[in-house]
Amino acid sequence: MSLEKYFARYGEATFTLFLINVAVYVVEAILSRNPVSISGKVLATLGQWNYAVLNGAWWQPFTAMFVHVNIIHIFFNAYFLLVMGSQLERILGPKRVLLTYIISGLAGNLLTLLFLPPYTVSAGASGALFGIAGALITITGVVGGNMQMAIVNAFVLFLINSFLPGVNAYAHLGGLIAGMLIGYYYGRVIRRKLTWVYGYDYY
Repeated sequence: MSLEKYFARYGEATFTLFLINVAVYVVEAILSRNPVSISGKVLATLGQWNYAVLNGAWWQPFTAMFVHVNIIHIFFNAYFLLVMGSQLERILGPKRVLLTYIISGLAGNLLTLLFLPPYTVSAGASGALFGIAGALITITGVVGGNMQMAIVNAFVLFLINSFLPGVNAYAHLGGLIAGMLIGYYYGRVIRRKLTWVYGYDYY
């Protein structure tokens, strides 16, 4: 399958984000001289080291959302990016998927900066992915008229995926909240459009 077919299948923004994450991991692996596990020095440089951010490395909360700790980490995040990102892109389009990824990733990383100690080193697209998941859940809740269930689903998603060893729950929480806010806004936009088309509020 050519690259054009992958872009068509998964969406321009989603597949571009996928390629960026994979490319960054390749760079990490080369710098670490290890394709399976990334060195602490590389993670502290390309990921988010809270101490460095507080002392001027302002770009790390952005770069960290493309950096991964090991090959299993990148594999699962890349997979879920393709699955969930492509779904959201079909609903909102490429620009809004990119916006959701970046805002959610930053929200998760800033929450990490605020609530975890200065020596903390973190990395991964999980905050951004929780944002995409949160947007999907909330859009479904708003359009379907069942926000209570959407909130329950988001809460369960957070609990199931955020309290394993080595998992950054703050990144997940920040990304999820940001994504849900984005999803709520666009869900209302979609609902209004459907109301205009069909001439009534269907829930």
